[in-house]
Amino acid sequence: MEEAVPLTNTTTTQNPTTGTEKSTKGWVDEISPHMETYLQTQPTYGLTHEQVTERLAQFGRNELVEKKRNKILHFLSFFTGAIAYLMLLSIILTAVTKDWIDFGIILGMLIVNAIIGYVEESRAESAVASLQQSLALKTKCWRQGQLMDVDAAELVVGDIVILRLGDIIPADCRLLGIGVNGEHAECDLQVDQSALTGESLLVKKRKNDIVYSSCIVKQGQQQAVVVRTGPHSFIGRAASLITVTTDGGHFQKVINYIGNFLIIATVFLVTIIFIFDLVEQKIRTGFVSGDHVLAALNEMVVLTVAAIPVGLPTIMSVTMAIGAKQLAKRQVIIKRLTAVEELASVSILCSDKTGTLTMNQLTFDEPYLREPYSKNDLLLYAYLASERGTKDPIEMAVRAATESSIPTIIQQGHIPGYEVISFNPFNPNEKMSQATIQQQQDDNTTTTFRVAKGAPQVILQLVGGDTIAEQTIDAFATRGLRALGVARTTSHDEGWELVGLFSLIDPPRHDSASTIQECAQYGISVKMITGDQTVIAQEVAGRLGMGQHILDADHLVDSSISEHQLALDCLHADGFARVIPEHKYRVIELLQNQGYFVAMTGDGVNDAAALKKANVGIAVEGSTDAARSASDVVLLEPGLSAIIEAVKTSRVIFHRLHSYALYRIASTIHFLLFFFVITLAEDWQMPPVFLILISVLNDAATLIMAVDNVKISKQPQTWRLPLLIFLSCVLAILLAGISFGHFYIFRDVLHVSPGQLSTIMYLHISSAPHFVIFSTRVNGFCWKSLPSWPFTLVVLGTQVIALILSVYGMFGQNPNIEGIGWSTGLIILAISLATFLLTDIVKVATIRLWDRMKIKRQQSKQPLSIPLQEQRKDGTRAQRFIQKQEGQRSRSGYDRAQRRGSNTSVQSY
Repeated sequence: MEEAVPLTNTTTTQNPTTGTEKSTKGWVDEISPHMETYLQTQPTYGLTHEQVTERLAQFGRNELVEKKRNKILHFLSFFTGAIAYLMLLSIILTAVTKDWIDFGIILGMLIVNAIIGYVEESRAESAVASLQQSLALKTKCWRQGQLMDVDAAELVVGDIVILRLGDIIPADCRLLGIGVNGEHAECDLQVDQSALTGESLLVKKRKNDIVYSSCIVKQGQQQAVVVRTGPHSFIGRAASLITVTTDGGHFQKVINYIGNFLIIATVFLVTIIFIFDLVEQKIRTGFVSGDHVLAALNEMVVLTVAAIPVGLPTIMSVTMAIGAKQLAKRQVIIKRLTAVEELASVSILCSDKTGTLTMNQLTFDEPYLREPYSKNDLLLYAYLASERGTKDPIEMAVRAATESSIPTIIQQGHIPGYEVISFNPFNPNEKMSQATIQQQQDDNTTTTFRVAKGAPQVILQLVGGDTIAEQTIDAFATRGLRALGVARTTSHDEGWELVGLFSLIDPPRHDSASTIQECAQYGISVKMITGDQTVIAQEVAGRLGMGQHILDADHLVDSSISEHQLALDCLHADGFARVIPEHKYRVIELLQNQGYFVAMTGDGVNDAAALKKANVGIAVEGSTDAARSASDVVLLEPGLSAIIEAVKTSRVIFHRLHSYALYRIASTIHFLLFFFVITLAEDWQMPPVFLILISVLNDAATLIMAVDNVKISKQPQTWRLPLLIFLSCVLAILLAGISFGHFYIFRDVLHVSPGQLSTIMYLHISSAPHFVIFSTRVNGFCWKSLPSWPFTLVVLGTQVIALILSVYGMFGQNPNIEGIGWSTGLIILAISLATFLLTDIVKVATIRLWDRMKIKRQQSKQPLSIPLQEQRKDGTRAQRFIQKQEGQRSRSGYDRAQRRGSNTSVQSY
């Protein structure tokens, strides 16, 4: 347990509190046997130039190859997708029919949407480029018996390099246990692996241990032989994982789903109208000329332009861009625009421990004190036995704790009345530091005593043993706490006596526990992922109130466990310990395969692959360039509290997107259904200018949805696409029925002129579906959530414009269009408002019926077989959370699972 993460080539670990070694099953970094022949390089001599040239050709340069994205191709990628393809087809057809107004409108919207997406998603650097920058530039290397400076990129397998204090390790190397000139190295290396793991503790590396590229040497000096370079190194493997995660994003799939449905419906119905026009022309005149085909094609294009939601991608992009700007004010930077929507669907948050859930600095927990000493005495003597100016985290923790607890007795790093006569710093052999102290008494006499600070077993041996202290050390060890003993000699120098024991821990952040609880309130389960040992993870998880069911990394690579069972184990775990980059990637993948939206937080290079794989990757404050480049969201404030604000905002944005999608699909189907039937049955056509007005004016008004009032959902939001399509069709059929009523009543009952009929139908088709947006903005009844005044003003304002144009017949600009007068216009708007209230009632009834039928279908399903390890009544915290969430989705299904005494059968609901 000396290492913060299991990056070690041995299976023997040492307990930090007892000093004893034990064998543990862990991840082992082994060098392939066939590579050993390349590692037999003579120390203090190195490789020859010929060998270097040969191995450069064989293994390549020691650098990560950067795959740059072509900016032009990236921009052109925003012109792909179902709706974009149909818009491109419409542009071509409008050009053929010389409909230049529609041509300009469609082309402009297509370009605007592409520009918004490109600008929002542009990145200054790729993740691989950031990884490349973390490599050392120069290193000391033996070549043909000479010690020279060599570019890190030119190192090859078998090179002998010198690793000194402050050096960035240039490649994965194996320590040789000898100094620069071949002498025996007494001290082990202390290595800072935070670039890989984010862990604050230094890692002790002995002879034959592997040290990793981009880590920093904090203590010691040794020769080492290069064992892996470039993409084959540990950091290179992390980079390779980043390059394989190329998911197009969930939101794009949703847009394509909606777009494909609308396109298929539009093309099918419009094609029938096109064929019908040509057949009718053939029957009427006996021939079909090119002009006839062009006229029918022009009608088809106009209907297509009016029906297809050409503004759908643009409006959704603008809505998400506004949300991204709102989040930026809360110190949350959105790097990938669609992450605004996807964050709303997240139900599992995998959080890195160190620096995110914890402070990333060692502090003292409650100590064990030997009478008659107090806590201040323990701090005082530990301070006297500490080394000033060192960067060792334990020494820094001792001095920081003393200076904060008893600042009045410390003056400029010295304690009045105490003088350090001699000092022996910590060394690996004795495992303690000692100091001789001269104390000034009140009667101006002086006494001299010695203090010692170090490994607890060494201190206990120094004082002659202490049974209670030994039990305390064991208790600390079972909780994963690092212990530190302090002793002093008596005033008469009669021997050593124990002052007490410190326990050290990286404490949780002050807001972590409350943030985790708030995540639970919003339907998000938080799982800890750390490179620390299991007992440390359990201790921190317990303090955070997360639950202490922590899976060890060995469980994730156990070949005897099936894929499905392993996914369930990950789902029910509260956290994961001793993980490496591949493990983090694997956890995310398993949870996603179960149908969950997963967010991942991280700050180190080792988090980059998992950040890229997650549905939403979140780089926390102070993260490395690699983590920020691989993420979708970057937090500028420490801790997780900013994530809650991001989730709230994203759910508001999601609700607005869903509202617009429901409105736009329903209005499109209504439009297609009405014009398809009325064209075939009555051979009636609306003037093209009215179709353009309906398409442009109404879609432009819906941009204001970005500022509409929204109630924040307490549960993750998901696109229920079958319900969305079904509900849209129900509303569309209702609207179409009312439209047919308008048409036949005004034509056959009131006997209006053809010009007035066109104007009447324009005002109705413009207002009735548009007012429905007041209903689609909420799932319940519309009066339970009032819209914002800007939203109401703009929507009503567009219909006032339509009313004025209808009353005055487009001001006489078109001879086929006649004015209808104020009374008729106001009556039509009143009917449209009544239609909106009717559709609102139908909407609520449809949703409730859908949910009821879904519950019945779920109840009819047979529950899954339950593994023995899952048949227990007291589930983990994560299991109870899943039960709660699933129960809220289907209460009856949850009760049924509970009656069966199963935790996993709930998952099927």
